[in-house]
Amino acid sequence: MGFSALAVAAELPLHYSSVNKNGERFLCQQRRHGHIRYCKKPVSCNIKSNITAAATSSDNTATTGSTSSSSCGGKVLEIKEIRERCKKWLWKGQFSINYFVSCNSDSQSNPGPPLLLVHGFGASIPHWRRNIDTLAKNYTVYAIDLLGFGASDKPEGFSYTMEAWAQLILDFLDEVIQKPTVLIGNSVGSLACVIAASVKSMVFLMPTMRFAIIDSSQTLVRGLVLLNCSGGMNNKAIVDDWRIKLLLPLLWLIDFLLKQRAIASSIFERVKQRDTLRNILLSVYGNKESVDEDLVEIIRGPACDEGALDAFVSIVTGPPGPNPVTLMPGISIPILVLWGDQDPFTPIDGPVGKYFSSLPSQLSNVRLCMLEGVGHCPHDDKPDLVHDNLLPWLAHLAAS
Repeated sequence: MGFSALAVAAELPLHYSSVNKNGERFLCQQRRHGHIRYCKKPVSCNIKSNITAAATSSDNTATTGSTSSSSCGGKVLEIKEIRERCKKWLWKGQFSINYFVSCNSDSQSNPGPPLLLVHGFGASIPHWRRNIDTLAKNYTVYAIDLLGFGASDKPEGFSYTMEAWAQLILDFLDEVIQKPTVLIGNSVGSLACVIAASVKSMVFLMPTMRFAIIDSSQTLVRGLVLLNCSGGMNNKAIVDDWRIKLLLPLLWLIDFLLKQRAIASSIFERVKQRDTLRNILLSVYGNKESVDEDLVEIIRGPACDEGALDAFVSIVTGPPGPNPVTLMPGISIPILVLWGDQDPFTPIDGPVGKYFSSLPSQLSNVRLCMLEGVGHCPHDDKPDLVHDNLLPWLAHLAAS
Protein backbone atom coordinates (compact mmCIF):
# COMPACT_ATOMS: atom_id res chain seq x y z
CA MET A 1 0.00 0.00 0.00
CA GLY A 2 3.03 2.27 0.25
CA PHE A 3 4.08 4.76 2.88
CA SER A 4 1.86 7.61 4.01
CA ALA A 5 2.14 10.78 6.02
CA LEU A 6 -0.34 12.85 7.97
CA ALA A 7 -1.42 15.99 6.09
CA VAL A 8 -0.85 19.19 8.01
CA ALA A 9 -2.89 22.37 8.11
CA ALA A 10 -2.40 25.05 5.49
CA GLU A 11 -2.37 27.78 8.13
CA LEU A 12 0.94 29.20 9.27
CA PRO A 13 2.15 27.66 12.55
CA LEU A 14 2.03 29.68 15.73
CA HIS A 15 5.40 29.80 17.49
CA TYR A 16 5.84 31.02 21.01
CA SER A 17 8.43 30.70 23.72
CA SER A 18 7.68 30.18 27.36
CA VAL A 19 9.47 29.59 30.63
CA ASN A 20 8.53 26.75 32.95
CA LYS A 21 8.69 26.80 36.74
CA ASN A 22 12.31 25.60 36.65
CA GLY A 23 13.33 28.59 34.56
CA GLU A 24 13.78 26.49 31.40
CA ARG A 25 12.80 28.15 28.15
CA PHE A 26 11.21 26.07 25.43
CA LEU A 27 9.75 26.61 22.00
CA CYS A 28 6.30 25.34 21.18
CA GLN A 29 4.77 25.08 17.74
CA GLN A 30 1.09 24.49 17.25
CA ARG A 31 -0.83 23.74 14.09
CA ARG A 32 -4.56 23.27 14.01
CA HIS A 33 -6.18 20.90 11.58
CA GLY A 34 -9.33 19.39 13.01
CA HIS A 35 -8.23 17.97 16.34
CA ILE A 36 -4.52 17.61 15.51
CA ARG A 37 -2.02 19.37 17.78
CA TYR A 38 1.70 19.53 17.03
CA CYS A 39 3.86 20.42 19.99
CA LYS A 40 7.55 19.98 20.77
CA LYS A 41 8.63 20.60 24.34
CA PRO A 42 10.63 19.02 27.18
CA VAL A 43 9.06 15.98 28.84
CA SER A 44 9.44 15.29 32.52
CA CYS A 45 9.56 11.82 34.02
CA ASN A 46 8.24 13.09 37.32
CA ILE A 47 4.96 11.33 37.98
CA LYS A 48 3.24 14.41 39.45
CA SER A 49 4.30 16.53 36.48
CA ASN A 50 3.04 13.89 34.11
CA ILE A 51 -0.33 13.77 35.84
CA THR A 52 -0.67 17.53 35.55
CA ALA A 53 0.36 17.55 31.91
CA ALA A 54 -2.10 14.82 31.02
CA ALA A 55 -4.95 16.26 33.05
CA THR A 56 -4.64 19.77 31.63
CA SER A 57 -4.39 18.78 27.95
CA SER A 58 -7.42 20.08 26.08
CA ASP A 59 -6.93 18.03 22.91
CA ASN A 60 -7.57 14.35 22.42
CA THR A 61 -5.24 14.21 19.45
CA ALA A 62 -1.59 15.20 19.23
CA THR A 63 1.30 14.73 16.87
CA THR A 64 4.77 14.34 18.32
CA GLY A 65 7.77 15.18 16.20
CA SER A 66 10.62 12.81 15.63
CA THR A 67 13.02 15.19 17.38
CA SER A 68 11.41 14.44 20.74
CA SER A 69 13.56 12.68 23.29
CA SER A 70 12.92 11.30 26.74
CA SER A 71 15.05 11.51 29.85
CA CYS A 72 13.20 8.54 31.34
CA GLY A 73 14.74 5.90 29.10
CA GLY A 74 15.74 2.68 30.85
CA LYS A 75 18.25 0.15 29.68
CA VAL A 76 17.67 -2.10 26.69
CA LEU A 77 17.26 -5.66 27.96
CA GLU A 78 19.36 -8.36 26.33
CA ILE A 79 17.49 -11.18 24.60
CA LYS A 80 19.33 -13.74 26.73
CA GLU A 81 18.32 -12.00 29.96
CA ILE A 82 14.68 -11.85 28.91
CA ARG A 83 14.60 -15.53 27.99
CA GLU A 84 16.29 -16.57 31.22
CA ARG A 85 13.74 -14.64 33.30
CA CYS A 86 10.65 -15.95 31.49
CA LYS A 87 8.12 -18.20 33.19
CA LYS A 88 5.54 -20.72 31.99
CA TRP A 89 1.78 -20.80 32.50
CA LEU A 90 -0.48 -23.68 31.44
CA TRP A 91 -3.48 -22.40 29.50
CA LYS A 92 -6.63 -24.53 29.41
CA GLY A 93 -4.65 -27.34 31.00
CA GLN A 94 -2.76 -28.16 27.78
CA PHE A 95 -0.93 -25.20 26.20
CA SER A 96 2.34 -23.89 27.63
CA ILE A 97 2.39 -20.08 27.45
CA ASN A 98 5.61 -18.14 27.88
CA TYR A 99 5.47 -14.91 29.89
CA PHE A 100 7.72 -12.36 31.57
CA VAL A 101 7.23 -10.17 34.63
CA SER A 102 9.33 -7.24 35.80
CA CYS A 103 8.94 -4.88 38.73
CA ASN A 104 11.06 -3.09 41.31
CA SER A 105 10.41 -1.92 44.85
CA ASP A 106 8.95 1.37 43.62
CA SER A 107 6.57 -0.28 41.18
CA GLN A 108 5.41 -2.75 43.82
CA SER A 109 4.36 0.10 46.12
CA ASN A 110 2.92 2.20 43.28
CA PRO A 111 -0.89 2.25 43.20
CA GLY A 112 -0.86 2.21 39.41
CA PRO A 113 -2.33 -0.77 37.52
CA PRO A 114 -0.14 -3.56 36.16
CA LEU A 115 0.67 -3.52 32.45
CA LEU A 116 0.47 -6.41 29.97
CA LEU A 117 2.48 -6.10 26.75
CA VAL A 118 1.13 -8.02 23.74
CA HIS A 119 3.34 -8.34 20.66
CA GLY A 120 2.36 -8.30 16.99
CA PHE A 121 2.59 -10.81 14.13
CA GLY A 122 5.85 -12.77 14.08
CA ALA A 123 7.19 -11.08 17.21
CA SER A 124 7.52 -12.15 20.85
CA ILE A 125 8.37 -10.85 24.32
CA PRO A 126 11.89 -9.59 23.45
CA HIS A 127 10.33 -7.15 20.97
CA TRP A 128 9.58 -5.06 24.11
CA ARG A 129 13.30 -5.01 25.08
CA ARG A 130 13.47 -1.21 24.81
CA ASN A 131 10.34 -0.61 26.93
CA ILE A 132 10.23 -3.05 29.83
CA ASP A 133 12.88 -1.42 32.02
CA THR A 134 11.44 2.09 31.59
CA LEU A 135 7.88 0.99 32.35
CA ALA A 136 8.94 -1.22 35.28
CA LYS A 137 10.28 1.81 37.16
CA ASN A 138 6.71 2.67 38.18
CA TYR A 139 4.56 -0.32 37.17
CA THR A 140 4.55 -4.07 37.39
CA VAL A 141 5.08 -5.11 33.78
CA TYR A 142 3.99 -8.40 32.25
CA ALA A 143 4.64 -9.52 28.69
CA ILE A 144 3.27 -12.59 26.98
CA ASP A 145 4.02 -14.75 23.95
CA LEU A 146 0.74 -15.43 22.19
CA LEU A 147 0.02 -19.04 21.29
CA GLY A 148 1.92 -19.84 18.08
CA PHE A 149 4.65 -17.27 18.69
CA GLY A 150 7.86 -16.90 20.67
CA ALA A 151 8.47 -19.63 23.22
CA SER A 152 4.78 -20.47 23.66
CA ASP A 153 3.39 -23.71 22.27
CA LYS A 154 2.72 -24.04 18.56
CA PRO A 155 0.25 -26.95 18.66
CA GLU A 156 -0.20 -29.11 15.59
CA GLY A 157 -3.54 -28.62 13.85
CA PHE A 158 -4.57 -25.61 15.94
CA SER A 159 -6.83 -23.12 14.16
CA TYR A 160 -5.54 -19.69 15.12
CA THR A 161 -8.13 -16.95 15.49
CA MET A 162 -8.22 -13.45 16.94
CA GLU A 163 -10.89 -14.63 19.36
CA ALA A 164 -8.60 -17.38 20.70
CA TRP A 165 -5.83 -14.89 21.42
CA ALA A 166 -8.29 -12.52 23.10
CA GLN A 167 -9.49 -15.34 25.35
CA LEU A 168 -5.89 -16.22 26.14
CA ILE A 169 -5.31 -12.63 27.28
CA LEU A 170 -8.44 -12.60 29.45
CA ASP A 171 -7.56 -15.94 31.06
CA PHE A 172 -4.02 -14.69 31.77
CA LEU A 173 -5.44 -11.59 33.46
CA ASP A 174 -7.84 -13.71 35.49
CA GLU A 175 -5.45 -16.49 36.52
CA VAL A 176 -2.01 -14.87 36.67
CA ILE A 177 -2.21 -11.09 37.13
CA GLN A 178 -5.52 -11.07 39.03
CA LYS A 179 -5.87 -7.28 38.93
CA PRO A 180 -7.45 -4.81 36.50
CA THR A 181 -4.68 -4.31 33.95
CA VAL A 182 -3.71 -1.88 31.21
CA LEU A 183 -3.30 -3.79 27.94
CA ILE A 184 -0.59 -2.48 25.61
CA GLY A 185 -0.54 -4.10 22.18
CA ASN A 186 1.08 -3.70 18.79
CA SER A 187 -0.47 -4.63 15.42
CA VAL A 188 -2.53 -7.83 15.78
CA GLY A 189 -1.66 -7.74 19.48
CA SER A 190 -3.54 -4.45 19.68
CA LEU A 191 -6.57 -5.96 18.01
CA ALA A 192 -6.48 -8.94 20.39
CA CYS A 193 -6.53 -6.43 23.27
CA VAL A 194 -9.49 -4.59 21.72
CA ILE A 195 -11.42 -7.86 21.40
CA ALA A 196 -10.52 -8.83 24.99
CA ALA A 197 -11.84 -5.51 26.27
CA SER A 198 -15.04 -6.02 24.28
CA VAL A 199 -15.93 -9.48 25.57
CA LYS A 200 -19.18 -9.73 27.47
CA SER A 201 -19.39 -12.44 30.12
CA MET A 202 -22.39 -14.25 31.59
CA VAL A 203 -22.15 -14.24 35.38
CA PHE A 204 -24.33 -16.09 37.89
CA LEU A 205 -25.24 -13.72 40.72
CA MET A 206 -25.78 -14.89 44.26
CA PRO A 207 -28.06 -14.73 46.18
CA THR A 208 -30.47 -13.46 43.52
CA MET A 209 -30.01 -16.73 41.57
CA ARG A 210 -29.98 -14.77 38.31
CA PHE A 211 -27.57 -14.43 35.40
CA ALA A 212 -26.16 -11.06 34.39
CA ILE A 213 -24.07 -9.97 31.43
CA ILE A 214 -21.00 -7.92 32.42
CA ASP A 215 -18.31 -6.19 30.41
CA SER A 216 -14.92 -7.83 30.98
CA SER A 217 -13.31 -4.40 30.90
CA GLN A 218 -15.05 -3.55 34.17
CA THR A 219 -13.29 -6.35 36.02
CA LEU A 220 -10.11 -7.26 34.12
CA VAL A 221 -9.09 -4.42 31.79
CA ARG A 222 -8.28 -0.96 33.22
CA GLY A 223 -7.22 0.72 30.00
CA LEU A 224 -6.01 0.14 26.43
CA VAL A 225 -2.90 1.34 24.63
CA LEU A 226 -2.97 0.55 20.91
CA LEU A 227 0.18 0.89 18.81
CA ASN A 228 -0.69 0.83 15.10
CA CYS A 229 -3.65 -1.49 15.60
CA SER A 230 -4.35 -3.89 12.76
CA GLY A 231 -7.71 -4.27 11.07
CA GLY A 232 -7.70 -8.05 11.37
CA MET A 233 -5.56 -11.15 11.64
CA ASN A 234 -4.72 -10.68 7.96
CA ASN A 235 -5.46 -8.27 5.09
CA LYS A 236 -8.76 -9.94 4.21
CA ALA A 237 -10.29 -7.93 7.06
CA ILE A 238 -10.30 -4.68 5.08
CA VAL A 239 -11.97 -5.74 1.84
CA ASP A 240 -13.85 -2.42 1.73
CA ASP A 241 -10.62 -0.68 0.77
CA TRP A 242 -10.28 -0.37 -3.01
CA ARG A 243 -6.61 -1.30 -2.81
CA ILE A 244 -7.42 -4.59 -1.11
CA LYS A 245 -10.24 -5.27 -3.57
CA LEU A 246 -7.73 -5.03 -6.40
CA LEU A 247 -5.47 -7.49 -4.59
CA LEU A 248 -8.18 -9.99 -3.58
CA PRO A 249 -7.50 -12.41 -6.48
CA LEU A 250 -3.83 -12.39 -5.50
CA LEU A 251 -4.70 -12.97 -1.83
CA TRP A 252 -6.88 -15.94 -2.76
CA LEU A 253 -4.05 -17.35 -4.86
CA ILE A 254 -1.62 -16.94 -1.97
CA ASP A 255 -4.07 -18.72 0.35
CA PHE A 256 -4.33 -21.60 -2.12
CA LEU A 257 -0.56 -21.89 -2.55
CA LEU A 258 0.13 -21.72 1.19
CA LYS A 259 -2.21 -24.64 1.77
CA GLN A 260 0.12 -26.75 -0.38
CA ARG A 261 2.66 -27.99 2.17
CA ALA A 262 5.69 -28.06 -0.12
CA ILE A 263 5.03 -24.57 -1.48
CA ALA A 264 4.32 -23.15 1.97
CA SER A 265 7.54 -24.63 3.34
CA SER A 266 9.58 -23.16 0.49
CA ILE A 267 8.06 -19.69 0.96
CA PHE A 268 8.47 -19.79 4.73
CA GLU A 269 12.12 -20.85 4.47
CA ARG A 270 12.78 -17.91 2.18
CA VAL A 271 10.94 -15.43 4.40
CA LYS A 272 12.85 -16.37 7.55
CA GLN A 273 16.28 -15.91 6.01
CA ARG A 274 18.23 -13.18 7.81
CA ASP A 275 18.66 -10.95 4.77
CA THR A 276 14.98 -11.25 3.85
CA LEU A 277 13.85 -10.47 7.39
CA ARG A 278 16.23 -7.53 7.61
CA ASN A 279 14.88 -6.05 4.38
CA ILE A 280 11.27 -6.50 5.54
CA LEU A 281 12.04 -4.86 8.88
CA LEU A 282 13.85 -1.96 7.22
CA SER A 283 10.74 -1.34 5.12
CA VAL A 284 8.45 -1.07 8.16
CA TYR A 285 10.71 0.86 10.56
CA GLY A 286 11.07 4.63 10.31
CA ASN A 287 14.27 4.62 12.35
CA LYS A 288 16.56 2.27 10.42
CA GLU A 289 19.08 2.22 13.28
CA SER A 290 16.60 0.24 15.37
CA VAL A 291 16.83 -2.65 12.90
CA ASP A 292 19.78 -4.43 14.48
CA GLU A 293 20.90 -8.06 14.55
CA ASP A 294 19.04 -8.65 17.82
CA LEU A 295 15.77 -7.62 16.16
CA VAL A 296 16.38 -10.00 13.27
CA GLU A 297 17.04 -12.79 15.78
CA ILE A 298 13.89 -11.92 17.76
CA ILE A 299 11.82 -12.63 14.65
CA ARG A 300 13.90 -15.45 13.18
CA GLY A 301 14.54 -17.58 16.27
CA PRO A 302 10.96 -18.71 17.02
CA ALA A 303 10.29 -19.10 13.27
CA CYS A 304 12.69 -22.05 13.33
CA ASP A 305 10.66 -23.89 16.00
CA GLU A 306 8.60 -26.97 15.22
CA GLY A 307 5.04 -25.90 14.48
CA ALA A 308 6.02 -22.39 13.34
CA LEU A 309 5.19 -23.14 9.70
CA ASP A 310 1.73 -24.45 10.57
CA ALA A 311 1.07 -21.37 12.71
CA PHE A 312 2.20 -19.09 9.87
CA VAL A 313 -0.09 -20.77 7.33
CA SER A 314 -3.08 -20.88 9.69
CA ILE A 315 -2.76 -17.18 10.56
CA VAL A 316 -2.24 -15.93 7.00
CA THR A 317 -4.99 -18.06 5.46
CA GLY A 318 -7.46 -18.02 8.36
CA PRO A 319 -10.46 -15.77 9.01
CA PRO A 320 -9.55 -12.14 9.74
CA GLY A 321 -11.69 -12.01 12.87
CA PRO A 322 -13.66 -9.11 14.38
CA ASN A 323 -13.07 -5.64 12.97
CA PRO A 324 -12.07 -2.83 15.37
CA VAL A 325 -14.56 -0.52 13.65
CA THR A 326 -17.43 -2.52 15.13
CA LEU A 327 -15.80 -2.98 18.55
CA MET A 328 -14.32 0.37 19.55
CA PRO A 329 -17.62 2.25 20.09
CA GLY A 330 -18.62 -0.31 22.72
CA ILE A 331 -15.51 0.19 24.87
CA SER A 332 -15.82 2.82 27.60
CA ILE A 333 -12.46 2.50 29.38
CA PRO A 334 -9.63 5.00 28.69
CA ILE A 335 -7.83 4.33 25.40
CA LEU A 336 -4.54 5.73 24.12
CA VAL A 337 -3.85 5.26 20.41
CA LEU A 338 -0.24 5.70 19.27
CA TRP A 339 0.23 5.68 15.50
CA GLY A 340 3.45 5.79 13.49
CA ASP A 341 2.76 7.86 10.39
CA GLN A 342 5.29 5.94 8.24
CA ASP A 343 3.55 2.56 8.57
CA PRO A 344 3.25 0.71 5.23
CA PHE A 345 1.12 -2.09 6.75
CA THR A 346 -1.62 0.04 8.31
CA PRO A 347 -1.03 3.47 6.73
CA ILE A 348 -2.71 6.48 8.20
CA ASP A 349 -4.48 7.12 4.87
CA GLY A 350 -5.79 3.55 4.72
CA PRO A 351 -9.20 2.47 6.06
CA VAL A 352 -7.92 1.41 9.49
CA GLY A 353 -5.71 4.47 9.92
CA LYS A 354 -8.48 6.84 8.85
CA TYR A 355 -10.90 5.22 11.28
CA PHE A 356 -8.57 5.54 14.28
CA SER A 357 -7.71 9.12 13.26
CA SER A 358 -11.40 10.00 13.49
CA LEU A 359 -12.01 8.41 16.90
CA PRO A 360 -11.08 11.33 19.21
CA SER A 361 -13.83 13.45 17.68
CA GLN A 362 -16.33 10.61 18.20
CA LEU A 363 -15.34 9.02 21.52
CA SER A 364 -14.33 11.09 24.55
CA ASN A 365 -12.37 8.21 26.11
CA VAL A 366 -9.92 7.99 23.19
CA ARG A 367 -6.71 9.99 22.89
CA LEU A 368 -4.67 9.77 19.66
CA CYS A 369 -0.99 10.64 19.29
CA MET A 370 0.50 10.65 15.80
CA LEU A 371 4.21 9.78 15.84
CA GLU A 372 6.16 11.46 13.06
CA GLY A 373 8.76 9.41 11.20
CA VAL A 374 7.73 6.17 12.93
CA GLY A 375 6.74 2.89 11.31
CA HIS A 376 4.58 -0.11 12.20
CA CYS A 377 6.25 -0.95 15.53
CA PRO A 378 6.55 2.39 17.39
CA HIS A 379 7.66 0.90 20.72
CA ASP A 380 10.82 -0.57 19.19
CA ASP A 381 11.21 1.91 16.34
CA LYS A 382 11.44 5.06 18.48
CA PRO A 383 10.81 3.98 22.09
CA ASP A 384 11.56 7.38 23.66
CA LEU A 385 8.86 8.95 21.53
CA VAL A 386 6.39 6.30 22.72
CA HIS A 387 7.41 6.73 26.36
CA ASP A 388 7.02 10.52 26.11
CA ASN A 389 3.34 10.02 25.27
CA LEU A 390 2.63 6.84 27.21
CA LEU A 391 4.04 7.69 30.65
CA PRO A 392 1.95 10.85 31.25
CA TRP A 393 -1.18 9.01 30.11
CA LEU A 394 -0.47 6.10 32.47
CA ALA A 395 0.23 8.49 35.36
CA HIS A 396 -3.07 10.27 34.79
CA LEU A 397 -4.89 6.93 34.59
CA ALA A 398 -3.28 5.76 37.84
CA ALA A 399 -4.36 8.95 39.60
CA SER A 400 -7.94 8.84 38.35
